Formats: sequence, C-alpha cells, structure tokens
Amino acid sequence: MSLKNRQKEAFDNAVETHYWHTLDDGRVQCDLCPRFCKLQEGQRGLCFVRANHQGRVVLTTWGRSSGFVIDPIEKKPLNHFLPGTPVLSFGTAGCNLACKFCQNWDISKSREMDTLMDAASPERLATTAKQLGCRSIAFTYNDPVIFHEYAIDVAKACRERDIKTVAVTAGYVCPEPRVEFYRYMDAANVDLKAFTERFYRQVTGSRLSPVLETLEYLKHDTDVWFEITTLLIPGENDSEAEITAMSQWVVEHLGPDVPMHFSVFHPDWKMMDKPSTPHQTVRRARQIALENGVHYAYVGNMHDADADSTWCHHCGDLLIGRDWYQLSDWQLDAYGRCLSCGKICPGVFDAEPGHWGARRQRVVMT
Repeated sequence: MSLKNRQKEAFDNAVETHYWHTLDDGRVQCDLCPRFCKLQEGQRGLCFVRANHQGRVVLTTWGRSSGFVIDPIEKKPLNHFLPGTPVLSFGTAGCNLACKFCQNWDISKSREMDTLMDAASPERLATTAKQLGCRSIAFTYNDPVIFHEYAIDVAKACRERDIKTVAVTAGYVCPEPRVEFYRYMDAANVDLKAFTERFYRQVTGSRLSPVLETLEYLKHDTDVWFEITTLLIPGENDSEAEITAMSQWVVEHLGPDVPMHFSVFHPDWKMMDKPSTPHQTVRRARQIALENGVHYAYVGNMHDADADSTWCHHCGDLLIGRDWYQLSDWQLDAYGRCLSCGKICPGVFDAEPGHWGARRQRVVMT
C-alpha cells in the first residue's frame, strides 16, 4: 500500500478528539498540550498523530500500536509500585516534544504508519494482560498524552478487570485534559528532563513550567502514585547546582517521599556528539538528592545494586534488594512497613513481591 493510501486509511479510521476549537481564519487549534498546534485541513500536529480532518481534530492511531511487550515494572521505572510484577507495555507513534536525545526515536519520531503494525481494542488489551498474569498495562515508548483517547479507553477496560494502568510521560499537557487523563491512571513516571527553561526550550522544543504544574497536580490533586526520572546528559543538565535546585524543588513542592531516578545517557538521535554519562555523575546526583531531603533516590541504565535498592529512610535497613530488575531481599510486611522499625515505606505494595524478574517477552495480539 502506498504512503498516500496508508494516510487515507488512517484518516478514515480516525477517532474525533475533545480538546480543540475552530479559529477565526478557519484553522483548528489543538488544545491538548501547550504546543497549541494550529492546523489547516489535512495538516498534522507536531505529534503527527492528531490532525485536522474535515474541520475537526482527530486521533489517527486509536487502537494501533508499535508493539506489545511484557516488562518488569521496574523498567518504567517504578520502584514503589507493585515491585517484581510484570507489566504489559506498548506505545504508538509520534510525540509532542522534540527531544534531540530521544532514546526511542524510531517510535516517537516515526512518520510512517507502517510503524503501527499491531492492533488491539481496549478490551482485548485488558483481557490479554489478565490472561498473561500482568498486574498492569503501561503506556510507554512514546508519550500517552498524544493518544489521550485511546489510553483512557484502555484504562477503562482495565478497571473492569482489576488491571492497573501506568503512564510513562513527559507531563506536557494542558490543565483540562490533564484532569481527565489522570482520573483513569493508577501510576505514572514523569520524565523531568532538566530544571532550566533553556534546556526545555533548546533541547526539547517545549517549556518547563507545564511539567512542574503536572507534577504538583499529581501530588496535591490525585491519588496517582508517581515517580520522577531525569536522564543526565553531560554538559546539558548534569551540574551539581541544577541537581540541587531540582531536588530542593521536589522536596518543597512534592514532599520527600516522591522517588527520583537519575539515569545514564547514551548518544542517540540528534545528540550523537555527546559522550555517555559517567557513572560517577549519576551516583553523585543521587547523593545530592538524598542530601537535600529526598528519601528515595535511584540510578538507572547502569549497574549498582546498592543504588538500585530501597532503603528505609527511618532506620537505614534494606527494604527491597534489586540487582538490575531482579529482586532479592524483601523486608516489608503485608502493610508496606519496614520489618525492622515498623515505619511505612510510601508506595503501592502487595503483601509479597512479584517474581517476574528481568525477563522481556514480546506479545503478539491474536
């Protein structure tokens, strides 16, 4: 099928969206994210998946995915949400940010509908997750904000089957759709890409303030469990001053119990000229966060069992041992309390940990 015919098919199967309005000049403005794309007939937004079709903004990727995989929940990364359990993970195509360092650029920057080879209804996804023993479904690899309607429909189907839903997101969304979206999410990992407007503007093509608003909304207006991840890029967002300011903001505005993850950058996409992050930089960022009052800080994309593990903030004992994505020690009671001192470890825990381990399993929908 030609590209033109594939694009026509995408429009024919598109789903009308909710957050848009018509401008005086006849264009339509998408109001889902702070980019506010203004679209002529047939034009797509920067995200690629939302477009002006017959004078309305439609989602062209409802029910279509770039693939389904079972991951350990720790890979999202979420260390305080159902540890050790498997999560059915999938993404679509496109993204509403323009990060030069994107680690999933083949999906998030895709402009070919051939990327979306797998299809599944929300009901089929939820049923498959249940059959495979997954405790949750994660919207990941690209930002679920841009497939807002599909993600919510999947989440509704999951709730009927006692399956949790996880959003792995950059948090770049407008207030009204933000409220609707998180009404249906159980957990999130928010990618706080840096703590300067310069970085957001020059490296991601977006703004920092809406992301901070999303984080504050999650903390103060929802029951969604969330954790924060920052990919540290040498010379861009890895200074001790910036990590200090970020950590202090988290403690002041979100509280000390929101886990922070600091991850190693690998050269990719349009940042091939940057070196990989030294492991010592990531360990130092974790230490800075702890010194500034963050109770739970972790490293990512590197091997460090101590920095991957969860330690009781009150007595210092090991609560959850981790080696990469493999759990070892489990020193929590059925209520999530430290077996040594009895203090609660914030998070969402089962009475016992899961045993999925580090496996990654491709799933083919039938």
